[in-house]
Amino acid sequence: MAVSSASPSAGPPENDPQAPHAPHAPQAPGFTVAALSGQDTRIVRAAIHPAIGVARVGDSADEFFLGPETEDEPPLPTGSYKDATGALKRQAARFRVYGYNAAGQPVAELTAADADISWTVHVANKKGAWYQFQLALDIDEAAQAHESQLRNPLVGGADRAQLIIDPGPRSVHGRDRAGGPELRCDTGTFLRIPVYLGELRTDGAGRLIFLGGRGVAESVDHKAAETFANNDGWYDDISDGPVTAEVRVDGRALPVDPAWVVVGPPNYAPELKSVRTLYDLVRDAFTATGALPEPAQVSFTRDILPILRRLCDLQWVNQGLATLFGHGGREHFLDPDLLSALADPGPRHEELRRQISKTMRDHDRDGSSPVPWPPVYGDAMSLPPISARQHLAISPLQARLLARWTLGAFVPDLVLGADTAPLELDRLPLADRPDALDRAALSFCLADAFHPGCELTWPMRRTTLYSAPFRIRHRTESEPEHAYGKVLTPQSALEYDGPLYAQGPGDLTRWMAVPWQTDTASCRSGYESRYDPYLPTFWPARVPNHVLTEEDYLVAVDSTRPREERLAAFARRSPWNRWLPTPYKANINAMVKDFGRLGVVERRRGVTDDPLLPAEMLVESEVSFPVGPAPPRGRNLLSLHVPLAADERLRDAVLATAIALAEEPDEELSAGYIEKVARFPGKR
Repeated sequence: MAVSSASPSAGPPENDPQAPHAPHAPQAPGFTVAALSGQDTRIVRAAIHPAIGVARVGDSADEFFLGPETEDEPPLPTGSYKDATGALKRQAARFRVYGYNAAGQPVAELTAADADISWTVHVANKKGAWYQFQLALDIDEAAQAHESQLRNPLVGGADRAQLIIDPGPRSVHGRDRAGGPELRCDTGTFLRIPVYLGELRTDGAGRLIFLGGRGVAESVDHKAAETFANNDGWYDDISDGPVTAEVRVDGRALPVDPAWVVVGPPNYAPELKSVRTLYDLVRDAFTATGALPEPAQVSFTRDILPILRRLCDLQWVNQGLATLFGHGGREHFLDPDLLSALADPGPRHEELRRQISKTMRDHDRDGSSPVPWPPVYGDAMSLPPISARQHLAISPLQARLLARWTLGAFVPDLVLGADTAPLELDRLPLADRPDALDRAALSFCLADAFHPGCELTWPMRRTTLYSAPFRIRHRTESEPEHAYGKVLTPQSALEYDGPLYAQGPGDLTRWMAVPWQTDTASCRSGYESRYDPYLPTFWPARVPNHVLTEEDYLVAVDSTRPREERLAAFARRSPWNRWLPTPYKANINAMVKDFGRLGVVERRRGVTDDPLLPAEMLVESEVSFPVGPAPPRGRNLLSLHVPLAADERLRDAVLATAIALAEEPDEELSAGYIEKVARFPGKR
């Protein structure tokens, strides 16, 4: 693989820091590429894509795979996500440079074959020096939550700089570059402990490949993690920061729009998307400001079907969603007959469209009811519920597109049986590739339950964070961020030129949980078991709740077995985290060391001899725990929040009583005081 080195370049000029602007005008002489059917092919500037690239940690020593570059590219072969030792591979983010003409149209990808490209990446981890996560600070409920105080408050003054893991910038240039200490981001420290945050490489065309950390998280004083988000003395190797490039063609420098890289937790269900993705969220924010247009026409396949398909696809990661939206379920929108009706704009199916559209959550209408769709927790989730934002709603843009669909005002572009094979990036028209890269990177990130979230959190919906749609506003070294005091209030978080404006290395991920594993282990489903033991759910598209195991899959596809046995095996889902201990604190600490052993949900061949079984199935593969008795596969690990267990003097007694009185006494309970769902003081 090959990489190129670069020094930082400033972002586009900004006149109004509160309003994103169009890409900057040409600033340098251009050059011409081969003619493209009458298009102006004189390149006057360049831009890095994806604008926000996403890498992910993994505990494999050396192996990695490239993150998705189109929204619907072919899945990797089964077995691609773990190495021969059973360790989880890292996901790498690959960046490309595209040349643009004076009209802002992409006309060529610039590679090492026709340009001299130098890349620079500067990532950091600022979690330990930032503020606690209590609640998203841009919602009204934040005023009722605990204060967002500094993490590690006993480290004061100049010593707080020791809480920031910052290896400084790293640069690379050329093709197929890999290895070498100059490419590793490993000189940053947390309280003098060295922490590796990743490394730079290039591929054979000189494109940048960035690898993040290996999922290392530790406590400097060897104390166990106590909570989901704010464990003092702990660090992890998540990071983020600017990606810049210097590009020369025939000795002439081109102005280059910079990008950003984010290193997130692993993706345990790499084919699945959430109902509302991070791309949907950011697109909606820019549509609201007028920086992006709303679609002139609603396409069924582009605008409506993805929402319905995502609900159905979540059948592979949550038992409740499987029963409701899965194959054979009462709301299985992908059934060919139902799908044909949904794609028909005629009046015969208007009431069907209306019922589906109106079942989507409306906070003003529904309050904190868990019944509307999507059955996913929201930004203000807490027990007991106090807010309509207890649960998630689709984006306003998605809701408007569904409303137009309800009225039949959409293009019926679904062709059942047509070839809809996923496309790799190089099979798309060149003009579509930059946007495809931007979209793909964020489409596999969550905008569910910014509580705080999986890869990124609530600041991503604030347009002041960007210099242009999807492009993070860079902060230069001459513009240091000012201090916000011992407590970050909603007012100071949202103030002009505050933390939601220009960004520096580590500024996006500092809002996230530390370490990430404790939050990932805490984000389950069915906390409101009086409503349903499996729903609502937090982040199933990235962190599965219940999966089709290899054992049950093999029964389901075995045509020699009795039909009812096969159907029962297919309908059964097992807790994904059943390999971890059930007491809550033991569970979140086990996740720190065992995150790479958990299974990955991957595509397998299904059944063609029975309509009640699908032709393809997503199956939990490659569980890497030591050989031994497997946990019971049919049990449900109920997440039982016991508020009185916050008092250590009462903990043992109240937990024993709560378990004895549980509505499902035969189930195994993960019981304890779960701070994740106790967000408001005095509400118990």
